[in-house]
Amino acid sequence: MSRIVHFEINADEPERAAAFYRDLFGWKINKWGSGTMDYWIVDTGDQGPGINGGFLKRSHANCSTVNTINVEDVDATLYKVKVAGGQVASPKFAVAGIGWLAYATDTEGNVFGILAPDESVK
Repeated sequence: MSRIVHFEINADEPERAAAFYRDLFGWKINKWGSGTMDYWIVDTGDQGPGINGGFLKRSHANCSTVNTINVEDVDATLYKVKVAGGQVASPKFAVAGIGWLAYATDTEGNVFGILAPDESVK
């Protein structure tokens, strides 16, 4: 069974959002990588059930929270998305040291990510 393994919260100002969630919940939040990508890694802790996630700069007005689901094969899952009535929102791409990621929409227009972990991806 595939499980949600990561969340992303879209923000107009990721640094401001990071400060808000740090203060509110005590999460550890740090900027990830360098260059043009404004992405922040969120560590929600290890007490009890839960997942970690990230913040990113909102790309358009209707961006909402996105949950990413662990899968074995991104291509096969994108095929199943289309058969089930969903759509591919973003084709598969590599995330160095993490794996293969794509985004899709369900039948209600909700965006979700699908991730096939592969630490060897460059």
